[in-house]
This record gives sequence, C-alpha cells and structure tokens, in this order.
Amino acid sequence: MEHSSTTESADIVVIGAGISGIGATEHLKRDLPGKSLLLLESRHSIGGTWDLFRYPGIRSDSDLHTYGYEFKPWRHRSAIAEGPLIRDYLSETVTEFGLDKVLRLGHRVISADWSSTEAKWTLHVTVTDKSGAATTKTIKAGFVFSATGYYRYDQGYTPHFEGRENFQGDVLHPQHWPEDYDYSGKRVVIIGSGATAVTMVPAMLKGDRAAAHVTMLQRTPSYVASLPRVDKVALALTKLFGVRGGYAATRFKNIWQDYLFVSLFSKYPNFGRKQLRKWMLKELPANSGVDTHFDPPYDPWDQRLCVTPDGEFFAALRQSSADVVTDRIDRFTKDGILLTSGRTLEADLIVTATGMIMQMLGGIVPTVDGNAVTVSDSLLYRGALISGVPNWAMMLGYTKASWTLRLSNVCRLAANVIHHMDANGYDTAIPVAPRGMPTQDLLDLSAGYVQRAKADLPRQGTALPWQMRTTFVQDNKLFKGQLIHRDIHFSTGASEAVHRARVGAQS
Repeated sequence: MEHSSTTESADIVVIGAGISGIGATEHLKRDLPGKSLLLLESRHSIGGTWDLFRYPGIRSDSDLHTYGYEFKPWRHRSAIAEGPLIRDYLSETVTEFGLDKVLRLGHRVISADWSSTEAKWTLHVTVTDKSGAATTKTIKAGFVFSATGYYRYDQGYTPHFEGRENFQGDVLHPQHWPEDYDYSGKRVVIIGSGATAVTMVPAMLKGDRAAAHVTMLQRTPSYVASLPRVDKVALALTKLFGVRGGYAATRFKNIWQDYLFVSLFSKYPNFGRKQLRKWMLKELPANSGVDTHFDPPYDPWDQRLCVTPDGEFFAALRQSSADVVTDRIDRFTKDGILLTSGRTLEADLIVTATGMIMQMLGGIVPTVDGNAVTVSDSLLYRGALISGVPNWAMMLGYTKASWTLRLSNVCRLAANVIHHMDANGYDTAIPVAPRGMPTQDLLDLSAGYVQRAKADLPRQGTALPWQMRTTFVQDNKLFKGQLIHRDIHFSTGASEAVHRARVGAQS
C-alpha cells in the first residue's frame, strides 16, 4: 500500500546506480566537494546491467582497463570479465569511496518537474522496501545527472513469432533470465547473432548443468573476433609500474589500440572484412560455412563487433554439441522452430536473444514550468546537456569504444557548468541550440535496436558544441579547452521566470 512520505533535498541528484551512476557520483563528489549529493537507484541492489542480467556467461565485451574507472584500477587478471567480477568491482567502489552514505536504494524517480521561480527540480520518487511496501518521497535538486543507461530494464525486445503458444518447451529472454534455471541436458536454440548469443553458446555447454546441444539461429551474421581473456602486456606493465601506474599505462595502450583498429577497419572496410574473415577461418572448424554464417551484409563497425575471449565461441563450434544456422523463422511448433527452408530445429528451450528496447532518461519525461520535454525534439550539447532543459546532464557512452570512457568528460562538463553558476551568481543553465542549425543522428550504428528507436532519440548538430563522437580519441578532442559556450544561457531563477512570462504573453 502506498502512502505519502518525506521530502529531501540535495544540490545534485544522480539517477541510476549502475556503472555510470556510481562513477559519476564519485567524479562529481571530487570536482564539487562543497555540494551535497544523492545517488538514487530504483532497484534494491547496485550494478545496473551487471546486476540485472544473470544469463549464462554474462560478461563485458570491452576490456575492464578502459571500461573501469580511471580513479579505481582493475586488479583482476581477466581483462574481459564476467558479470560477478564486475559487480564485485562496483561494490568495492561504493564502499571504498564512501558512496554508500549518499546511496538510496529502492528509489524510483517517477517524474521530474523544473520550476524557474525556484530554480529547482522536484523529483517525485516511489520508495519501496524489500517486502514491496511503497511510500512516496519528494526530492528537491539544484542539478540532475541521469545515468539511467539506454534501454528499458523492465522489458527486452522480442518480435512476434507465429505459433509461439504451441511450443511446449520454455521460452526465455536473456534480460529476464531466472538465475537458478536448470538447462542441463536440454536442446537449446538461441535466436540472435549479437554479443549475448555469442556469449551464451559456449557458456551453456560448460559445467555440471551443460545443455545437450546449443544452436545459434541467426537471420543475419555478425563479425566475431577472438581476444585474450588475460592481457599479458597489462600484467607486465603492472609488474613494472605498480598497480596504479600499470593500470594507467594499460588504459592508454588499449585506448589507442582500439581506436587504431576501429579507424583502420572503418576507413578500409574491404580490408577489414578480409582480415576478420581470415581470423575467423583460423578458429572455425573445417567446412563451417564461413561465407554463409560469418559474412555480414554490412561493413565492420556499422554494428558493434562481437568479442569472444580466448576464442571460446569458436571452440564450442568445433564440438558436435554446438552449431550455427542461418535462416528465417516460419513459425514455432510444438517441438521447436520451423524454418522457411523447411528444416525443423527441435528444442526444449528457446532463448530469444533478440535485443533490447532503447529508452532515454529511464522513461522519465521531465517538465519545465509545466511543459513536457520531448527528448526526440532536443539536441544534445556535447552529447550530454539537453537543449531547453535547465540544470540537467545525461550520460551517453561510446558505441565504438568502452562506454565509460566518456564518463569523466561528461562529469567535468557538468561540474564546469555548476562552477560557472556559483562563480557568477547564477542558478539556472539552459543549453539553447541555434535556430536553423542542421542536425544529424546521434548514434551511427545500423543495429536493429538503434534503428527501432531512431524516432525517439535526441539528435546532434553538425558543429561544436552540439556534437559528439563515437570513439574516445575523437570525442576527447571535443572536450579540450573551454567547455562553456554562449549557447548555454545562464540566469537566476527569478529573471528566467520573468523572461518566460514575457515570452508567453507575447506569443
């Protein structure tokens, strides 16, 4: 039963205690030591993606020397790490830096309303305890930093499959995987060809609960590259320079190594195709049908590259207990899946690794003086501040580099805006895009989840400061020098309210 509760306030509220929100809270705490902060998390545990997803083998596709925080070295031997190790790293961060003092679990922000007169955000929050009992809370904030990720937590994407109700086995989406689910001895068909499917195939063939057979059923192939799970150069650098020095050196190495790899394959896609094919042929079993199952119709980095640590995905395919099928689904049947080719894949378990549903700001629709903000009509200032929305920053990471490499720059921008307001007696900062400025898509991926959400995403401009890049090296250049630009309009709350009233009266 829900009933009214308390009011709380903070100078800065960070929404979301996943890898971005935890890191943002520490960055902002360091940059703005005199400010009060709150870190709100809707679930009853931290970690975001790394706590929500529990499917077999859940791991990062990025190395943890760049995916981790620059202020906290990654100490584990595995550079490509599984979910439990990442959850431990995040828990250590919260404890080590005292973020548990500002963390509020079970706090779901339902709405956010800006008042120009108060120069404050009013966040309406539902607070639930572990038993499910709910209260409501109002939190006043001078500045909001949303670190809510880019997809819906409550729903994964599953297309309609004809005859699904006829299938007598289990159908599971990786986003909602029951942690204790027993698939031992089952015939498994995983629908999908992305990172999740590539991860699950070998994982489901390991251990005491191994499946009898796993088939990856794909409509369109993906590029898959093998990377070492343990970075031996990182171990040597750590031995040479110590934990912090070795971590910094490895981070630098990996940033440039990844950038050169992405740049080379993007600029010379035919070369990239040939090289990736060559690498895959070395790993795949003979007569594996590389031109059928591993020759995507798009260029490298039009979609994210799938990584398999130590080639474990290819090793699984060299066994008789795993295979890849490239075909289209006609319908589900009682015993499995009928393909358009006429072939039937028998299954006890079907996994719909068919992607996610993108969502900005965690589904929150902010209002500014009573007017709802349509995020898709907005432009992003340096990929972080939303046009027309006062005192609000959002974290978007990279599509062609580790997501969190962008975090420190976004936090520095937010801190600079707040410093500028404090130094000049302002309490309101609104990014205002120039009239008539040409715009372009925010993300440059052709992946289905991006294309499905295209109409709902904010956009970017064609020139600074209304641009972002999808690799760290290029985007980092956009954060050099002065971050405050004339397109951020600063004012006091009272003057802003008067200005809005005059504009409203004139219109």
